[in-house]
Amino acid sequence: MPSCPECIGREWEKRKKQYDEDLKQAESEDREYELKAPTFRDIEEELDIPMKIDPSTKHFMCKKCGLYATREQISDIRYKLTKRVETDRDRKDNYLDWWTKSKKEKQM
Repeated sequence: MPSCPECIGREWEKRKKQYDEDLKQAESEDREYELKAPTFRDIEEELDIPMKIDPSTKHFMCKKCGLYATREQISDIRYKLTKRVETDRDRKDNYLDWWTKSKKEKQM
């Protein structure tokens, strides 16, 4: 049974927000923060939010949030959530790489 991507996405947002707050607090106290940022896949493996199947329509239903979708739609939702995460992270990593390069390397 697939897990509900909407519920996992909400939980990921909550944990990411908490991680960011803890990281800012650690930086303000001049100490290292040892935990890594939560990923969508980690939370998906940790949480078990099974969806019920309606055999007549082949749709899956989440009892927690009410999502009613086919397996393809669930796959599309999961892909969009993970793709958005990767692009934001990639953009930040690219900017960090650019910022740390010397001026001569930037002009090349």
